[in-house]
Amino acid sequence: MTSLRILHVDDEPDIREVVALSLGLDPAFSVRSCASGEDALIAAADWSPDMILCDVMMPVMDGPATLARLRECPQTADIPVVFMTARAQTRELEHFRSLGAAGVIAKPFNPLTLAGMVRQYAPAAVARRTLLRDSFVSRARADAATLAGCRPGLMQDAGGSAALDRIGAIAHALAGAAGIFGFHGISIDAAALEDAVAMARDGVGSLDEVEQTLDCVVARIDSDLARAVNAA
Repeated sequence: MTSLRILHVDDEPDIREVVALSLGLDPAFSVRSCASGEDALIAAADWSPDMILCDVMMPVMDGPATLARLRECPQTADIPVVFMTARAQTRELEHFRSLGAAGVIAKPFNPLTLAGMVRQYAPAAVARRTLLRDSFVSRARADAATLAGCRPGLMQDAGGSAALDRIGAIAHALAGAAGIFGFHGISIDAAALEDAVAMARDGVGSLDEVEQTLDCVVARIDSDLARAVNAA
């Protein structure tokens, strides 16, 4: 299992630095920071974190408002969100949990024990990642079959334009998602296929190159997914 992706949101740069250093020393975590709720929404959709550590008191969009916006988007709706706040009395804790927070880490925190506190919430993040990884495996298998089915169309329909559209879209999605779940070979080969499609469109590459790269992606998906199943 690759390290858990932790997105930390806080408007104070000193706190962002301390959290990044504290969690960055633990190989179980990969940390990215942002300074506002608005930035967190963009980063969560783009980076697909396994867990979000979010300050409560922030200007413009505070922690609860950020959580509400995350829950509105299907892509980020089930990411565990842990609030970090000095308002850690029983009444506040109950309120934050009623909003859907996975938990609360009190401020000020000890940088030496922060990783341990975050680990308390790791099981929920790991369970979510496992479900998403299983979903990706199923999707990748379907994508491999679709890519193979697109192959004959490359030599038809005005230079294979429709087939190139479909192949390029699948390659782009695979290149972005595969690495998140540890399938780095699939991600690299899919990115190469996306490049081959772009070059064919621009007239500096050939459909033969697209075909060859497509075959590599399909073979890579088959071999890497089979290896992952055997290792499970």
